[in-house]
Amino acid sequence: MRRGKWTAVAAMAAAAAMVTAACSSSGNGAGSSSSTESSSSSSSSSSSSSETSSSTPESSSSSETSSGGAGTGEAFKFGYVLPETGPLATLGPPQIEALKFAISKINAAGGINGQQVGDPMAGDEAGNASIAAQSATKEINAHVNAIIGAAATGMTMAIIDKVTAAGIAECSGSNTGVNLTDYKGKMGPGGQQYYFRTAPSDALQGPVLGNLIVSDGHSNVAIMSRGDDYGKGLAKATADAITAAGGTVVYNESYDPNTTDFSGIAQAVKAKNPDAIVTISFDEGWQLLKALFNLGLTPNKVGVYGADGMSSTTMPAKTWASDPKIVDGMKGTAPASVDNPTFTKDIKAFAPSLTEMQFAPQVYDCANIFALAADQAKSNNAQDWVKNVPGITKGGTECNDYASCKALLDKGEDIHYVGAAGDLSFDSAGEPGKATIQIYQYSGGGKFSVVGTKESTIS
Repeated sequence: MRRGKWTAVAAMAAAAAMVTAACSSSGNGAGSSSSTESSSSSSSSSSSSSETSSSTPESSSSSETSSGGAGTGEAFKFGYVLPETGPLATLGPPQIEALKFAISKINAAGGINGQQVGDPMAGDEAGNASIAAQSATKEINAHVNAIIGAAATGMTMAIIDKVTAAGIAECSGSNTGVNLTDYKGKMGPGGQQYYFRTAPSDALQGPVLGNLIVSDGHSNVAIMSRGDDYGKGLAKATADAITAAGGTVVYNESYDPNTTDFSGIAQAVKAKNPDAIVTISFDEGWQLLKALFNLGLTPNKVGVYGADGMSSTTMPAKTWASDPKIVDGMKGTAPASVDNPTFTKDIKAFAPSLTEMQFAPQVYDCANIFALAADQAKSNNAQDWVKNVPGITKGGTECNDYASCKALLDKGEDIHYVGAAGDLSFDSAGEPGKATIQIYQYSGGGKFSVVGTKESTIS
């Protein structure tokens, strides 16, 4: 696919500084708002990269802060806090299976520091801050070395302070919240960074979505977004890009993620007479689209756009069983892996039931980067190897999988891991400073396809 390069506009710097999260969703538990990224535990609809307003992270107890995970003498232990149930459950299977797939490949190459890695310790985030915190506490008390997750930025905000203070590394393959870039809770014992992410910030996705809309010829745009960290952050980044490109945002409002009746929102949008509409949503976005379509705002009359939360191979048919072609012409954006048919083929052979792939490459890379950092330090204790994480992703000799990278490390070479999600080259914040964003489209009766990619960087 042909790639263009779109540079994030200067306004995105402001978005990156926002203290709001994306693949963010806050919990349904007490003291937190609800978080939604997907809805069924098997497969299907959206994979999302953000979520809802975050709850206040729980502080770690003194007994946790000294755990630091197992030392070199014990085999490396992974845990995960990912959506097994709840509104983001469709985001769970691709990420959980990607972690298990990475472990299988690590073990086939001899394991981490010469020891086989066991099955990851499971923890459900469930779209609920209290449940996510309980899962993290369980894994901290089990002295895991690394936690993969959470999927939603809001759920990460519910656990990050607890995890990092315990000296345990955390990597998310789907957090896109702009607030995490500068979040001080990423730091743990010794002032070292313990939280990393392989998913790009929405400060990188927003410009691609906004420029796509304007380049398609639209100038009066209505944006509807979830009233959470993900929705608000990505809506701002998208609106800023539209304005910078010469377009006008005629409506930019957030809605309660628990909304079930979208008729009032649809009428308010219709009154603005937009020539394009954007829904920054999770699964509930399909019900929002139904309300908009009922008023004639269909893809054959106006531009219709979504983001990663509505990137789905199954939801059009689920939403309009008798007429899924009604969505034909809708477009959207999502963080993407580079064209990697080998990874897609291999993980589907490993987990044949997978129907969604969103964020699987990024989680796979999380596991490999952490494993290689531990190998380089010759220690499983995160306090010994977190300092190696950024360097694994840049500089040195390029390698593409755990086995080949480990072989180079064994020779004493520096490496540049370029994995399933492409070249991540972590910046000083421990996250991709550039990203490949895919453009998707629905056509041929509501069928999902990726029609191109754009590279985005923050200038």
